[in-house]
Amino acid sequence: MENRTNFFHLHLISDSTGETLISAGRAASAQFRSAQPIEHVYPLIRNRKQLLPVLQAIDDAPGIVLYTIVDRELASLIDERCVEMGVASVNVLEPVMNAFQIYLGAPSRRRVGAQHVMNAGYFARIEALNFTMDHDDGQMPDDYNDADVVIIGISRTSKTPTSIYLANRGIKTANIPIVYGVPLPESLFIATKPLIVCLIATTDRISQVRENRVLGATQGFDREHYTDRAAISEELKYARSLCARHNWPLIDVTRRSIEETAAAIVALRPKLR
Repeated sequence: MENRTNFFHLHLISDSTGETLISAGRAASAQFRSAQPIEHVYPLIRNRKQLLPVLQAIDDAPGIVLYTIVDRELASLIDERCVEMGVASVNVLEPVMNAFQIYLGAPSRRRVGAQHVMNAGYFARIEALNFTMDHDDGQMPDDYNDADVVIIGISRTSKTPTSIYLANRGIKTANIPIVYGVPLPESLFIATKPLIVCLIATTDRISQVRENRVLGATQGFDREHYTDRAAISEELKYARSLCARHNWPLIDVTRRSIEETAAAIVALRPKLR
């Protein structure tokens, strides 16, 4: 019997950037393997004039409506029109805000885009991003003691995307490639501030990722050696021995997403302090 994937329209209406909705919609959609969402994202919807074309688009392509609109009048209009159209609508933040209000005994400010205010936390994330980009792939080794996290690992273990994800959370992250037989920078061994963690994966997984890598025409590049499983096994053995020698934790990223790897690193930080 042929497996078919069904598609449905997922309308995401936000008075801010829509990031919260996109994450919520994708998290829910991922639980339904037989149905894939066609996402329609409508950010910065803050008045009736902006909302009416959105409601027409929903009427033209009915589906599920998720929204984060703090203005009660606009939220009510969405609910009313969705009932008329016979489509499901969910105010994603309202149950959460209600729980906060009950516990804290105070009403919410209902301020649009409050989570994106340019406060000290915002500028800390920008600083972390700048640091992380400057210290990608072994650059600027003299500054490793200024990092919060240093990620090491052989090629194709997701060091850079994990570093950038951590930086988006305000964590200054450097990453260093482990190359078989090539010593790591001396500044890494004398650094006392950062958590140093090594990313590994199975030999098969790394070989597969390396095979799919766009290599271009780099002069002197040995593709056969780069993807050879025996060579990769030696690289991993070398990485493990380094970590065992210096008591650096290992995280296997074979079946982890970038987000899960970052979460595992964050969980290690307080444990190793």
